[in-house]
Parts: sequence; C-alpha cells; structure tokens
Amino acid sequence: MVWEIVIGLEVHVQLNTAAKIFSGASTAFGAEPNVQASAVDVALPGVLPVLNRGAVEKAIRLGLALGAHIAPKSVFARKNYFYPDLPKGYQISQFELPVVQGGTIAIQVGEGDKAHEKNIRLTRAHLEEDAGKSLHEDFHGMSGIDLNRAGTPLLEIVSEPDMRSSAEAVAYARALHALVRWIDICDGNMQEGSFRCDANVSVRKKGETAFGTRREIKNLNSFRFLQQAIDFEAAWQIETIEDGGRIIQSTVLFDPDTGETRVMRSKEDAHDYRYFPDPDLLPLVIEPEWIARVAASMPELPAAMKARFERELGLPSSDAGTLIASKETADYFQAVVAAAGVAHAKPCANWVMGELAARLNKAGLEIAASPVSPAQLGGLVARIADGTLSNAIARKVFEALWNGEGASADEIIDKQGLRQLTDSGAIEALVDEVIAANSKSVDEFRAGKEKAFNALVGQVMKASRGKANPAQVNEILHHKLGA
Repeated sequence: MVWEIVIGLEVHVQLNTAAKIFSGASTAFGAEPNVQASAVDVALPGVLPVLNRGAVEKAIRLGLALGAHIAPKSVFARKNYFYPDLPKGYQISQFELPVVQGGTIAIQVGEGDKAHEKNIRLTRAHLEEDAGKSLHEDFHGMSGIDLNRAGTPLLEIVSEPDMRSSAEAVAYARALHALVRWIDICDGNMQEGSFRCDANVSVRKKGETAFGTRREIKNLNSFRFLQQAIDFEAAWQIETIEDGGRIIQSTVLFDPDTGETRVMRSKEDAHDYRYFPDPDLLPLVIEPEWIARVAASMPELPAAMKARFERELGLPSSDAGTLIASKETADYFQAVVAAAGVAHAKPCANWVMGELAARLNKAGLEIAASPVSPAQLGGLVARIADGTLSNAIARKVFEALWNGEGASADEIIDKQGLRQLTDSGAIEALVDEVIAANSKSVDEFRAGKEKAFNALVGQVMKASRGKANPAQVNEILHHKLGA
C-alpha cells in the first residue's frame, strides 16, 4: 500500500431532552407533520429563543465522559444559509467558542491477537439546533416541509483526522454511540436520525505529512453504510489521482443501492456561512459548581467499569471488554452476579456472552428484552456451582426459562426432576452395569484406546438420563478399570 487514508468524523447526536433547545415544543418522534413546531421553531416575527438548560447539562456530561475541557464561557452564533426547511434563514450553532473542547475516546480495532487500542482525539463538541425535513413522497409531484424536527437539540462532535481505515472509523463511531447511550444523553436510534455521521475522507502517499484534499460524505445513518462509503470514496480518490486527476473539495452523498458516492455540492468554508454571534442569546456561562453537580450524577464510565471487572471479579480483559460494550449488557451482567454470587462471576460472564447472547441474536432481541431475567440466570449459575446441575442439564433448564416454563431454575429442577445425581453408591451401581454390558469397550480401553473410555462414560450418562455427575462418573470408572 503506497496510499494512506485519512479520516475524521463529524457526528450529530440528537439530545434526548423532552423539549427543543430554544423552545418548549416537544421532541417526540413520529408525530404528524408540523404539529410540534412552535412560533419560535417556525420563526414568526418577534419571537425570541430561550436556551434549554437540560441540553447544556447533557453537553457537560459528554465533556466529563471524554475528559474534555468544558468552556466556562461559550457563544452561540448564526450560521447563515438558505434552504426550505430552515425557516429563519440561519441555524443557531456555536463556532469560535464551543461548549466542549478537546477530549479523547479509546477504540479497539481488530480481534484476538491482532486487536489493538488507539486513542482518537476530539476537536470539539458544540450545541446547535436541527433543521426541519423536506418530504418528497405522496405530494402529487410537489415537496412538503415538516418542521417538527426544527429546533431539536444536537451536539455536533468533531474528531481530529486520526483514523486511517474504515474499520477504525466504524470502531470510533460505535464507541461514541455506546458512550452517548451509556451517559444517557441520546437514545442512539440511527433509523430515526438520532445519531448521524459525516465522514471527511482524504488520501495521501505514505510518509507524507500534509493532508490531501478531503471530501465530506454526509448523513450516514448506519455503521455498515459508513464503512462502505469510506471504502468506496478512498478507492475512488486513489484511482482519480493515479489517473492524473485532482480531488476537488466537495460534499458528497452515499447511495446504498449502488454503493457509490456522488457529488452534492462544492464544499463551503466557514466564511461562506457568514457566522456571527447571535444577538438574541447571551453567552453561555458554566460555573464550576454546575459542572460539579453534573459530575456527581454521572454513572460509572465504561473504562472504569472494565478495570473494576478485571480487578474485583477476576475477569479476563477480553471478557470485561465484551460485557461493557453497552450499558444494558453491563447492568444485566452485574445483576446476574448479584444473584449468583461474586465467586461465580466468570461462569456468569460465560453464560451472558455465550448461551444468552446466542439466543438473543437468534431471536433478534436486545438484552433488555431477554425472556430470561438476570435473577433467573443467576439462580441457574448458582445451581451449577453447587453441583445441583451439570452443564448439559443446565442448558435444558435455560431452555425452559427462556420458554417461560417456570419462575426460577429451582422450580424447573423440582418440576422436571432434573437434580444431578451425586450419590456415589448409585453412580457406582450404574458403572458396574455398564462395565458388565460393554466388555468389548472395556477390553479396548485396557488395550490403550482412550476413545473406548469416553464411550463407557457416555453409556453411564445415558443410563442416568444425563443426571450423573460427570466428574464422579470419570473418577469411579477409572477406579473400577484400574486406570
């Protein structure tokens, strides 16, 4: 590879406030067009914006989570452009003095031995209002304007151009998506537009320090489209340069149907928007006491929780990383451990990441909608730990819990008679019967064929209908055969 891809992302995060950033209108998704657009949102003459305190607090939460500088004073500006869904003719945003400055987010790229961590630097995160939406369907050849979304509070989070592949860009977007949901500032619903990515992509020869000319891919609303768009755009830029062409700074759109990007317009610079401070809004002043109050309400952050899982629960780093991939998974796991006991944290992790994750994936369910509650799964793990259940029978109990056949593992065990057989005398009697009935396998084992021993174990387990303790079966069988 003689080329290096350079990527920076601008992510628009819709804040989950009940009201808009400068008006009291609702932000609920799915309402009939234009029923949630107040006089402020439609820019009637004489109206004035009033800043939503909740939106500011969510910006502070992000700044704290990123280890960023939270500006004691920031300013709102008018970003001037004309479009049908922008009734004022300008968007209220922040330019020279954003509320959040700097910060980093750690990403993990690759899997297994090839996995590596990388810190992505953030430039800024600024508050702004969303525009409305143009509708082009079912209007008898005309377009309509829905201003329900106008004024919805956004945080635009801008990274430094630190990513060098589409895989790194997706890892960054996923990490940021998980974080904004973790700290409860955004629902992260990409289908509804709550989390939208713009990717700035350029290429340069390896070893060069100057950046190439970038093109910005707008409004990518899935991680898959983000990866596809970057891969196509980078390949197109490389081919264009190698064929003697040059890259012109532009805004482009990605077409999922063709897998290609196409030019939307030549790229504007900041001066094209004629930014100036909004005279209707005072500077935003954030006192240290306000930051301290928000900090006191913050949840334990993913990195701190991962370290605690490793330190206090003895989990491997890979397990801890998987379990903190989402707050819902982390909360579920902790509730399972609380039910089973801290001493059984590792088997709890195995069940959450293994059997439960597989069933949820097959059923297309999120962990919050799991038919098996954390208390039920914790009770199941406890019964395995105390020898009541073998792993094989435990899977049958899990299946019954999943299907709603009992309120707890204990209820299902008693109802179906599934308690593991641990009586040495009873197991010994079964072993004697199997040895007497399988002389050929006994002779083969004594002749050195280890598979024959496994066959005998299988016969004992079959005779006990899977209830015999496998460890005891192995021990007694070895003793009886003089192994």
